[in-house]
Amino acid sequence: MKSAYHHGDLRAALLASAMRMLEAGEPFSLRAVAREAGVSPTAPYRHFADRDALESALAAQGLRDLKADLTEGRTPPTSVADLGELAVGYVEFALRRPALFRLMFGNACDQGSEERVKAAGEIRELLELAMALVFPTGDRQALASAGWALAHGLAYLYLDAKLPAGTRAEIADHVRAAVAAILVPHTG
Repeated sequence: MKSAYHHGDLRAALLASAMRMLEAGEPFSLRAVAREAGVSPTAPYRHFADRDALESALAAQGLRDLKADLTEGRTPPTSVADLGELAVGYVEFALRRPALFRLMFGNACDQGSEERVKAAGEIRELLELAMALVFPTGDRQALASAGWALAHGLAYLYLDAKLPAGTRAEIADHVRAAVAAILVPHTG
């Protein structure tokens, strides 16, 4: 589905075309994205030095979209159950947008992309704040890393069909149970 670009925000039009192609499973290059956006083959180079720069911009957008999914319409967490809901949101994002999720996390963060570094930092800050609210005396950085690793691992286990897919509700219940199993103290 070709989108015609009509003078305005070329970068946004290129990113929208690239995102659509990525999520549709279509291979893309800067030339293909230009064709999809209805601009000259050289137009993308005004905003992206190469395909890696375009992918980094897509990853940054994905991180911002993930943050929005994890924060919009939610109150700050106050319990392990609330942290479980954050993990559910994370896994649901991965399952809903698998190509983007794999692009976001499939390679090292491009330290040359200020936009991507900032977006990744905002996710880490969100998770650190969530852990600090629930565990005020805990090591917020260590807890954030552990929580992120748990949610991220579950997301990839579902994406790679290592865990049974089930229904959306079954997956959410499993994610909540996994978070509770790790974060709720065990006795005996």
